[in-house]
Amino acid sequence: MKKFLCFICLVCVLSSAFMVPIFAETDGNDSTSNEQKLDINAKSAILMEVNTGKILYEDNIDEVLPPASITKVMSLLLVMEALERGDFTLQTVVTASEHACSMGGSQIWLEPNESMTVDDLLKAAVIVSANDATVALGELVAGSEEGFVSLMNERAAELGMTNTKFINCTGLDAEGHLTTAHDVAVMSRELIKHDLIKNYTTVWMDSLRNGESELVNTNRLVRFYNGITGLKTGTTANSGYCLSATAERDGLELVAVVMCADTTDHRFEGAKKLLEFGFANFSFTEINADIEKNFSVDVINGVKEKLSVKPDGSFGILLKKSDKSEITQKTVLDKNITAPIKKGDVVGRVKVYSANEQIGEIPLKADENVGKLTFFVVLSRVFKGLFVS
Repeated sequence: MKKFLCFICLVCVLSSAFMVPIFAETDGNDSTSNEQKLDINAKSAILMEVNTGKILYEDNIDEVLPPASITKVMSLLLVMEALERGDFTLQTVVTASEHACSMGGSQIWLEPNESMTVDDLLKAAVIVSANDATVALGELVAGSEEGFVSLMNERAAELGMTNTKFINCTGLDAEGHLTTAHDVAVMSRELIKHDLIKNYTTVWMDSLRNGESELVNTNRLVRFYNGITGLKTGTTANSGYCLSATAERDGLELVAVVMCADTTDHRFEGAKKLLEFGFANFSFTEINADIEKNFSVDVINGVKEKLSVKPDGSFGILLKKSDKSEITQKTVLDKNITAPIKKGDVVGRVKVYSANEQIGEIPLKADENVGKLTFFVVLSRVFKGLFVS
């Protein structure tokens, strides 16, 4: 009789647990304007941070100008994307067409029906800006240069390059073949995200045809500048001297574009000034949630009272080095976290602040399943407790 009375009392107490209490939320209290004018001898210039796309310095960045061989940034981007899709491989052999071999300007003097691998054609297009090699790659991707140029313009539109129009894939002067420093930075940022391209853009010297054709990079920053990763030079009578230069130091990756400089020295000097300005004044920091390893939260009406929770990833932030404000975090849980809960459900977030301004957040997700505590689950537990010896 005594056991039976205890059983009734336990059922009454546990039944009252299904009344849902109210918990308080555990909360507490794009372009960077130029701060200095850089002396850059060019019609336009821009400095952009690669991860965020934030503009760190700008000067006349939307003037429409001829881009010369910086055009090949888009050509190379399409080739990288085709490689990643598996449309072909670096060892795919390409036979040069008469059209590809007819290109003037910088070239490796391809002969009609001469065969080269995609790898070798990329070396030529990137290192010495070979127009014939670039057209051969374009024909591989799209079947013809015209079809390839159409894809280039479609991709430009997808990237928001609203002031760009490609007429060819090489950058040879052509009426209406125009872009802006801003648009060049956008496509350069997209290209440099493909690590494979750095296998070519960071090479100072190489060769083709069993050493018979020597290649020396047109981007002399590759040889001298600390942290350089690329990217592309361009020079024609109409465009003057252009350069898209990318570099990375201590996790901060930058793209500097100089358009229509009057000398080759000025384009390299201008790009270096932009990059040095960026590395001197900004840093890129990866933020992880500052919570204990075995973090858990209360669960209402769950078969478990506690739910294991873990942060979902991290994020990077771009900060001025002059900003001395500490990065602070606040853990904010959802109100009334109630079972059932599935692993992966978002149950809160870690808000990240700099100078009292929220700069990002990291979701907090359930790290396990927690079933709902039903009356029958309670009864089964009670019976199990009663009859355990």
